[in-house]
Amino acid sequence: MATPTATPPAKKTEKNSATHVQNHKTIASNLEAAAKHHTDAAKHHEAGNPEKAAHSTVKANGHQSLANDAKKEDAKLHASKI
Repeated sequence: MATPTATPPAKKTEKNSATHVQNHKTIASNLEAAAKHHTDAAKHHEAGNPEKAAHSTVKANGHQSLANDAKKEDAKLHASKI
């Protein structure tokens, strides 16, 4: 008779790994978007259009905030391993 086997820990590690990967991708994507919007804001300032610069800055700050939220979640996952 076959002995039942427990779920191998690799499955949990794979899930955690996928979560870590997704968190890092989310962080990177939002930081890239924030950088783009900050660059746009600088260009708008140079062109003498402070209203568009302000709009781009707000977008950049929103993406930075989303990146920070994802970084906090990722830090929690890493801290749980210690």
